[in-house]
Amino acid sequence: MTSTPPRRSTEEQKHLEITLRYVFEHRLCFNELLGFRVESLDPAAPQISFAMRPDLIGHFQHGRLHGGVIATVLDTVGGLAVTVAIAEKFNSESTDQVSHRFGRIGTIDLRTDYLHQGVGKKFTATGRVTRLGGRIASVQMTLENETGLLIATGGASYVIS
Repeated sequence: MTSTPPRRSTEEQKHLEITLRYVFEHRLCFNELLGFRVESLDPAAPQISFAMRPDLIGHFQHGRLHGGVIATVLDTVGGLAVTVAIAEKFNSESTDQVSHRFGRIGTIDLRTDYLHQGVGKKFTATGRVTRLGGRIASVQMTLENETGLLIATGGASYVIS
């Protein structure tokens, strides 16, 4: 009979969530430049949002979001989804212990499907881990505007070891 280790304390979980938000919003400088904000750390579907700004426009005549920003937020929310899944998998570890695991996450494949013009005031990206293996994680991502219009979808693979 094997015993499962105790889940990290509520206080330690809160510390982990603060750390994750700080890393994804500020330590990853490009995310900060783009104005990304972690909306949810729900292990089933973490979310990142950002507001439309003139410097994110890719087509000046139509005011559409740049395709590179779309691909970037999908990749970022995919990485966040993997990070949260790893934190959940190793839920008995402290923030420092589980943070050490995050340094090895990297994108190895990313596909972006642009479905509608990137028009809106606020955008929200959601990531869902479809497989968390020992070395590779697979994620499906979506990007919607504030009305719920599906702007883009993506799929990615991340190395995790």
